[in-house]
Amino acid sequence: MYLALFLGTLGCVSKSNSFVSDHIQPKVETVKTAPLHSELQNQLATWAGNGKPETIDAQRDKPIERLSDWIKQRARAKLPVNIIFVCTHNSRRSHMSELWAKAAAEYLGIENVKTFSGGTESTAFNPRSVRALRTHGFVIEETTEKLSEQNMVYNTSIGEGHVKKRSFSKKYSHEENPKTEFAAVMVCAQADEQCPYVEGADIRISLPFIDPKLSDGSPQEEATYLDKSQEIGREMLWLMQQVVK
Repeated sequence: MYLALFLGTLGCVSKSNSFVSDHIQPKVETVKTAPLHSELQNQLATWAGNGKPETIDAQRDKPIERLSDWIKQRARAKLPVNIIFVCTHNSRRSHMSELWAKAAAEYLGIENVKTFSGGTESTAFNPRSVRALRTHGFVIEETTEKLSEQNMVYNTSIGEGHVKKRSFSKKYSHEENPKTEFAAVMVCAQADEQCPYVEGADIRISLPFIDPKLSDGSPQEEATYLDKSQEIGREMLWLMQQVVK
C-alpha cells in the first residue's frame, strides 16, 4: 500500500507505454551551431572517430535504436525533441546523461534537442559528478542560490553562444521539465522499477548505468567518476550519431 501511494505521488503507475516506429528516412537535416568549449569539442571529436562504444552490447542496442528513431521522427518534422533522463536522486547519472546528450546533439548539429533530468526524489547535484564533467570540458559555475542546504544551483555551459542551463537536483515532474511530448530515459535500475510508466511521455526507454557512488570515499573515486562520465558521454554521442547517419 505504501509503495502504491508513493508511486502515485510521483505520477508513476503500473501501465506500459510503447512506441512503434514508422518508416525512417535515411537523413536528418543538421545545421551549423556555435562551437562548444574547446576541450569539450575535442573530446567529442575524438570519441566520434572511435566508433561504437564497447559498452553497447546487443541488449543496449535495442533501446538506443528506439530512442534514435523517435528523435529522428521529431527532428524531421521540425518538432521539439525533449528528453528527460530519470534516476532516483537526480544526482549523478541523470545529470551526466542530460549534459552529454545536449553536447552531442549540438556537436552534430541536430536541431530542437532539449535535454532535462529529474529523479523520483531530489537530493543534490553531486560534487563528484560536477568535478568529472568539468574535467571533460563542461563549464559548471557555482551560484549563491540553494534549494536546500545541500541542493546548490549551478550554471552550466557547453560553449559560448549556447544558452546556459540551471543545474540542480529535482523530481522529474518539476515545473522546469516538459509535461507532455517527451522521451523518458531511465538511467538507473531503481527508478526504472519504481516508474514503469511516466505520465506524459511519448516513449519510455530503459538504459541503466552502474552507479559511480559505489566508489565514494575510496582511492578509486576520481577515476570511477571520470570513467562513468566518459561511458555516458560516448553512449550519448553514439545515440546522436544514429540520428544523423
